[in-house]
Amino acid sequence: MGTIIEGAEGLFTGRREAPRAKGAIRYEAGIITHVGDVVAAPGDTIIDASGCVIYPGLVNTHHHLAQSMLKAIPAAIDLPVTEWLVEVPYRYWRKLDEATFRLAATIGMVELLLSGATTIADHHYIYSPDLGYDPSEILFEIAASLGLRFVLCRGSATRPSRLSAQGAVGVPAETIAQTLDTIAALAQRFHQSGPGSMRKVVLAPTNLIWSVEPQDIRDLSREGRALGLRLHSHLSEAPGDVAHCLQTRGLRPVHYAAQNDFVGDDVWFAHLVHVDDAELNLLVETGTGMAHCPQSNARLGSGIAPAPKLAALGGRVTIGVDGAASNEAADMISEMHSAWHLHRTGGRPDAVRVEDVVSWSSVNGARMLGFEDTGSLEPSMAADIAVFDLSQPRYAGLHDPLIGPVVSAGSAQMRRLVIAGADIVVDGIIPGLDLGNLARDARRGIARLIDQN
Repeated sequence: MGTIIEGAEGLFTGRREAPRAKGAIRYEAGIITHVGDVVAAPGDTIIDASGCVIYPGLVNTHHHLAQSMLKAIPAAIDLPVTEWLVEVPYRYWRKLDEATFRLAATIGMVELLLSGATTIADHHYIYSPDLGYDPSEILFEIAASLGLRFVLCRGSATRPSRLSAQGAVGVPAETIAQTLDTIAALAQRFHQSGPGSMRKVVLAPTNLIWSVEPQDIRDLSREGRALGLRLHSHLSEAPGDVAHCLQTRGLRPVHYAAQNDFVGDDVWFAHLVHVDDAELNLLVETGTGMAHCPQSNARLGSGIAPAPKLAALGGRVTIGVDGAASNEAADMISEMHSAWHLHRTGGRPDAVRVEDVVSWSSVNGARMLGFEDTGSLEPSMAADIAVFDLSQPRYAGLHDPLIGPVVSAGSAQMRRLVIAGADIVVDGIIPGLDLGNLARDARRGIARLIDQN
């Protein structure tokens, strides 16, 4: 017996060559069987999606869930990225006890679910024996309890923090042997490959320029690939990153990454704001991807990544929400809206189409993370489906309702969010989760953090 979602205003497939479709969508045993004209089989469940639009489940390719309890810190609200790092992540990481970390991870995942995300890649780099808990285990546990597809981008640093001179207490550095042993153990325990995968592990040094030595980069890429893992890091977020790389390595960051075997179709970088044409061409030639984080880059004054230019050259662009401490939310729809809007400020109203942003946020992200059977709405693909209710006043008057969530933004209620065929959100509610209690727990947690500061 299957399930049919019918009556929607239309659906985005996620595919560039045929981005839109009409009709219904049917899935059974977690797999899409039909899109378009659907005839119900005996015993099928029918879901009425009148007044709704259907998108592929959205894919967030770069996040920091630990920051979900660090939003809008007054001392850092108007700081650029380096000073912000000192005042927020470096100041607070030791204050994230297990209860607070669990709360932060839950809040972030719930926010993302309620914005249509079905897959989250979290770049977590806060590891220390002093914590007294295992962040990786907790992240996988919470994601599984919510039914999410989850990718742990396990961060690491083999060099002491560059910000120690400014009084910041960074996460302790690891030896390369410690990092490799940890990654191997995580991969054996959690990593899944092939159809139906729900969790993956990615090898993700925290910052390719600042956190690791060149030989360590080569060792990490070699060993990660030997384990069948993808590679990720931050790169070229701020002008200082480029200047430092040129001064110390004699190369711009993307060429430095290539010199150390950290490019390829199994690699993607967060940000890539400050890249020149030669670097863009190298990204295209190697198949290396971008996690475009427009809201965080704007919030921190870092700049605007040339995502449309990379895409026009044939490069791989995905969408990353980034941490809520530099975004103040974890919302795929507002991120998509920003990506659609922001690039038009250069004087081209056709710089980015809605269809482009939907592809970046779905099929592109899924492929970048190594999910071959998710990201698009077509037969034989996994049933990861977001059904957005457009009954709120802000969506009234749309001549093209299908693009409403992106162009009108706001918080379209999730009529249904389906992951691997399972109902995860129904009529804006996550079954078994009390959102009121979660908000109250957050307020109490914030009060504890403020008392400790």
